[in-house]
Amino acid sequence: MRTNIEIDDDIMQAAMRGSEFKTKKDAVEAGLKLLARQAHYREVLKWEGKLHWDDQPESLAATPNVVMERRTPYVIAPKAKAAMKKRETMLAGQVAPSKRKASVA
Repeated sequence: MRTNIEIDDDIMQAAMRGSEFKTKKDAVEAGLKLLARQAHYREVLKWEGKLHWDDQPESLAATPNVVMERRTPYVIAPKAKAAMKKRETMLAGQVAPSKRKASVA
C-alpha cells in the first residue's frame, strides 16, 4: 500500500545508523512489524498463569485449562539407519593415533 507520511529526520537517521536497513522503507516496515509483535506478546501474556501446559494424557481429566502437545515418535529412515551403522563400524575399527613425541633434531 502506498502511503506518504512525514517522519522526523533525526529519528529516521538514528534508526538507519543503528541497524542494517538499507532503505527507509525497510526501517519503517521493521518498526511496524515490531509494534505488531509487541501487541501479540501482550495478548499472549494475558494468559500467563491461567493455563497449565502438560503433555501427559493421564493428567488431562484432573486439570482444567490444559494445553496438550501431541508427541510424534521419532523414526529413523532405513537409509539413514544403514548409514549410521556403517559409520559406527568404521569408527569402531579406527585405532587411536599413537602419542609419540616428535624428535627434536
